[in-house]
Amino acid sequence: MQELKPIKEGKVREIYDNGDSLIMVATDRISCFDVILKNEVTKKGTVLTQMSKFWFDMTEDILPNHMISVDVADMPEFFRQKRFDGNSMMCRKLEMLPVECIVRGYITGSGWASYEKTGTVCGIRLPEGLRESDKLPEPIYTPSTKAEIGDHDENISFEQSIDHLEKYYPGKGREYAEKLRDYTIALYKKCAEYALGKGIIIADTKFEFGLDENGNIVLGDEMLTPDSSRFWPADGYEPGHGQPSFDKQFARDWLKANKDHDWTLPQEIVDKTIEKYLQAYEMLTGKQL
Repeated sequence: MQELKPIKEGKVREIYDNGDSLIMVATDRISCFDVILKNEVTKKGTVLTQMSKFWFDMTEDILPNHMISVDVADMPEFFRQKRFDGNSMMCRKLEMLPVECIVRGYITGSGWASYEKTGTVCGIRLPEGLRESDKLPEPIYTPSTKAEIGDHDENISFEQSIDHLEKYYPGKGREYAEKLRDYTIALYKKCAEYALGKGIIIADTKFEFGLDENGNIVLGDEMLTPDSSRFWPADGYEPGHGQPSFDKQFARDWLKANKDHDWTLPQEIVDKTIEKYLQAYEMLTGKQL
């Protein structure tokens, strides 16, 4: 069996070249504040991959996505090892567009901090008198540029996203920017409404898109996972303060409270973190992992 090496390694994911496709593996690594922690969170990679699959299947009517298969039987022999089963996705190769497509349905995080100062989020004027975690009258699209690992993405306005795309795709900047915005809002609305019916508020999320060989826009990367989104339990939701979430919040809070952490979490925090990921998966899909 040929030993394969990833062509690209992110904080959490590894990407392998499979000729005319890619194989994306979500590892059990966990990163907080842009640092990879020393712990692994068992099953986390499988939750991320299977959750993306769930949403990709649900939104094919809005636009195509890059998923080919999550069955390792469809992949080269190297991937038929236990460590790849469930957390690997074979995908179409896309030319990824250089914009992170962020959509916010509720005001929280950096959006809330900005609103408190200026009454705006990424240049978008919002109604007065919003409280932290309030639902916005309509979801807002707040794109950012993609940074290399270790750098921070930069928030840009919709108009700036046109110019940014125009630099890479002369004559196509506005068309691509408008499509990205419209797809982002449509995907969010459909999935947020579904999730709410299952007891989960999707406060915000980010999507990434690419072009296929015919120049069509295709949804890529991961989709609506606790790593790329803020999921809140609908039960107990009350605006006016931050909300508990189905993600790395336990890990982040513990690191903030324990300054001499050396980027290592106690096992109970790891266990609580995976419990949240699994709970979100089961609530949304109705299935046990």
